[in-house]
Amino acid sequence: MDWNTISRARERLNHERGTTIRDWGGRLPIALVYPNSYRIGMSNLGVHVVYRLFNQYPGVVCERVFYEAKNGSPVSLESQRPLRDFAVLAFSLSFELDYLNLVAMLRSSNIPLSREARDDSHPLLIAGGPCVMANPEPLASIVDVFAIGEGEVIVPALVETLTQATDQPREDLLKQLATLPGVYVPRFYQVQMENERILGIRPTGGITHTPQRQWLRRLDDHPACSVIITEDTEFGDMFLMEVTRGCGRGCHFCLAGVAYSPVRERSPELLLATAKNGLAYRQTLGLIGASLSDYSHLEELASGLRHMGAKLSVASLRVDPLPEALLKALSDSGSRTITIAPEAGSERLRRKIRKGISTEDIMRAAELVARYDFPHLKLYFMVGLPTEDDSDVQEIVELMRAVRKRFRRRITVNITPFVPKAQTPFQLTAMASRKVLAERFHCVKNGLRSLEVETRGDSPRWAEVQGVLARGDRLIGEALMVLEGTSLSAWRKALEATSLDTKRYLGNRSTDEILPWLTITGEACAAEPTVESASQRAS
Repeated sequence: MDWNTISRARERLNHERGTTIRDWGGRLPIALVYPNSYRIGMSNLGVHVVYRLFNQYPGVVCERVFYEAKNGSPVSLESQRPLRDFAVLAFSLSFELDYLNLVAMLRSSNIPLSREARDDSHPLLIAGGPCVMANPEPLASIVDVFAIGEGEVIVPALVETLTQATDQPREDLLKQLATLPGVYVPRFYQVQMENERILGIRPTGGITHTPQRQWLRRLDDHPACSVIITEDTEFGDMFLMEVTRGCGRGCHFCLAGVAYSPVRERSPELLLATAKNGLAYRQTLGLIGASLSDYSHLEELASGLRHMGAKLSVASLRVDPLPEALLKALSDSGSRTITIAPEAGSERLRRKIRKGISTEDIMRAAELVARYDFPHLKLYFMVGLPTEDDSDVQEIVELMRAVRKRFRRRITVNITPFVPKAQTPFQLTAMASRKVLAERFHCVKNGLRSLEVETRGDSPRWAEVQGVLARGDRLIGEALMVLEGTSLSAWRKALEATSLDTKRYLGNRSTDEILPWLTITGEACAAEPTVESASQRAS
């Protein structure tokens, strides 16, 4: 075991408040694994929520594990134990590219990648999070169990089954888990393929149902706020608290609107009580919610929090309309950056993706941000959207020209390649080639240079990898299991070794084909079935 890894873990523990440290005696050891850096993982409110959920059971000891590229085999923070010591590895997956890190962590821990190669002596692998809630199939050959839905609903039955069946053979345990709501055990779903095309999906082992996504009916029944306080995160100076969950706007590209529907709100009374506790740790409260601007008690909440002396921060805001009461509260709090996401430059394309904001909305937002004297305005756009042409890309430049006239201070534009995601209305749409994505990014960057606007962009090559993983099937799992490393070159070698052509994952999908994620979105079916078309399932 690498001493530097252990030393680093202990150092981080010394900087934390709220950590749960438990003796392992007589308890089920669960590793909550976030396959990305500690700094990113501890900025994820979902990690805090699941950590609290597991550790609320006296018979469980849950410890966190993060991916550190330059360190040796991963160890848990709380007791610095290796992954193989745990009975359960619970992976939280927010980004498809973290699949590569997951593979690296298992490989460096000498845990077989194939679920078929593991036995009762190995940890049980469970995975949850928005990526697998949309399409778990690329990991179906690796992961034993998937949690399809929200942890507050799934974890109680999961823990009860795991703690009561610790001495049972793996096969018997998996059968019990497969009967739980929201639990998908790929071992019991046979995918029939021919010429790399899915012919049917057949349940086996006595399983007769399709897992249904689980969601929490009343947010007030379960807190969702920072559990561990540390400065070594992206939001180290904040206490995070969830205000809303889900989004009803229906943007055609957005996975969050699918994975966390329907829209739910926390009561202002509960949020003010949570804030009172949070202010004992941090003066700034980070408000979390995909549709925060639509919160029905936003003005009351902002006023109440400011009356308590809290400073406020948000990740991004809708602009239709931009809530001025919250904007004023953010300004009074000393927030320096306001982030909005027009996504597309032209109104035609914004209508196509159902973004639902006008150029006038964007101009008004820029004027308000200037009026309240924020130093920095950040805007997010995508390139490669369906039906996009060169004129739409040029419209980003023209839109920013108009924004610059209204906001004279620092402006940053982030350009992200569009990646079609499973279960969204664009799930059948082809992804633009990396050549086209690169050309359009450079078009925007060159056009904005004269406006003194900073331009940042995600790599088209990595976006292509993300696109393959987002809509992949179990054949992608074969590539992941021969993957040696987390670089682009390692990914290409894995594809070559398994003779996989990424074009069929990145191109248009047929309306009559059986999509990989049918295992969790519709009734499992036998070969040559009459199935609902993919286009109908997406609507």
